[in-house]
Amino acid sequence: MTTTLLRTAADLHARARTGRRAVVMTMGALHEGHATLIRTARGIAGPEGEVVVTVFVNPLQFGAGEDLDRYPRTLDADVELAGRSGADVVFAPAVDEVYPGGEPQVRVSAGPMGERLEGSSRPGHFDGMLTVVAKLLHLTRPDVALYGQKDAQQLALIRRMVRDLNFGVEIVGVPTVREEDGLALSSRNRYLSAAERRTALALSRALFAGQDRHAAQEALRARAREVPATRARAEALSALGESRAAADAHAVATAVPGGPAAVRAAARQVLDEAARLQPPLRLDYLALVDPSDFTEIGDDFTGEAVLAVAARVGATRLIDNIPLTFGTLGAAS
Repeated sequence: MTTTLLRTAADLHARARTGRRAVVMTMGALHEGHATLIRTARGIAGPEGEVVVTVFVNPLQFGAGEDLDRYPRTLDADVELAGRSGADVVFAPAVDEVYPGGEPQVRVSAGPMGERLEGSSRPGHFDGMLTVVAKLLHLTRPDVALYGQKDAQQLALIRRMVRDLNFGVEIVGVPTVREEDGLALSSRNRYLSAAERRTALALSRALFAGQDRHAAQEALRARAREVPATRARAEALSALGESRAAADAHAVATAVPGGPAAVRAAARQVLDEAARLQPPLRLDYLALVDPSDFTEIGDDFTGEAVLAVAARVGATRLIDNIPLTFGTLGAAS
């Protein structure tokens, strides 16, 4: 399909609209993760609708010492990938189109949730992110906007902003896309040397270790619930051959469902080992949080949660996460 490159909101607004408009917001340097978002948008918009991909490197999201000038800018390749994936329009405004009076005096505040995890590591980041998302929602006027779940805290804050400030747009989260070795797709992956990439794989390995531990515990709880007697529960759990459970089967059988502490410990072990690699992984945070507000969950928590990690390898900072469900037979949502 032919993809139109537009630079101004006036040109975008002049386009005739018939069906739904679906928007995918990016900072460029598009990869397969973005392509998945665009293909999903195409399916939502349908043949009569329109898919708009925004490409804008937002200066408000970069703090002192971060990689604004270094951030890759590959517009020609971005337009080509967007077109192959089903986009009708690439909207790539200049900074003075988005911020015509310079840096805005009035900004969107991310509130307490924006000060946790990523917000603690990158002060002001989420205020800048929400401000530009609000601007781009106004400039593109979509019916639906799609964002990747890899940026779980960002997605949660956008959903909260749209709900709290009554934006008339549907927000859709799209699952994280990974490379074959498990590394979450990111525009920053290209900064990694071969050795750094090997170390960076610890992020996804840690998450999968936590997920596996959670799944094993849920299976043990399910089996234990089938056996009424306490002693019989312990024997049944031991018979499963799960070494950690066998060490104290009764404690495992009667513990709260899912064991958040054990999930954290399994992930932490992988990260601690990666800290001894060359080059080392320098952990920023490992957190198991409630996605409604990104506060740490307790051991009695039930429902949806997010296991999230951020770390530096060399000069590159990477984030990743996976969803988990506690208190049910499912290990992941």
